[in-house]
Amino acid sequence: MPDTASTSITVSPLPPLAAQAERLSELGVPGLAGIPADELRAFAEGVGGDRTDALLAVHPDRAPASALAPLLRRDGKAGFVVVDMLDVDRFAPVDIQLPDTSLYLVTGIDRGDDKADWSPEEALPALAEEDRSPLLLTEGIHWALQQPEVLERNRCFMTIGSRLRKANGSFDTRTPAIWISNGTGRDGRERRNAPKVGWCWWGNRHTWLGFASATGRESA
Repeated sequence: MPDTASTSITVSPLPPLAAQAERLSELGVPGLAGIPADELRAFAEGVGGDRTDALLAVHPDRAPASALAPLLRRDGKAGFVVVDMLDVDRFAPVDIQLPDTSLYLVTGIDRGDDKADWSPEEALPALAEEDRSPLLLTEGIHWALQQPEVLERNRCFMTIGSRLRKANGSFDTRTPAIWISNGTGRDGRERRNAPKVGWCWWGNRHTWLGFASATGRESA
């Protein structure tokens, strides 16, 4: 595995859970997920509205990546999914047990800068050895919705907890990531600096992508 001088970073503290619930309500996430806003607020209060050590997440079955990505903002630009990832919502959790609830918490989030210039193939077993769980794509989007500053030039992240299993049982070699568009190619110049949901090959390394992960997930 590659050596790197980068250090891992946890953007901390997160906004209080009560404030995260309000943020999601303002963005219209409850409506997208078919969850009453009051239920979202009640959940946040019930698990500790003043907590700043956890991310409030909506189960991907209720709020898929395709619905959440356009809510991202950076420099006034809306987030988007790359045009060759129309199947983004088929990227599902792999070997990750999500709480069987519409709403849950993700704890101990880290951007994984220490693994920049590693491939997903290299990073996944390393995270397991550290007893960490890779973030799902939807969880990564939730994080960027609450803390847009987590996306920095040359410091963005992959979300390799979500993968696409093909009909023959093997995995698609695309792996999802969230970064900042340069406005080149099919992105379009008008999307320069916009938050971007895209993909990278399973075996490729990228100096500007870490591997976001968490210590756990919990429900009420």
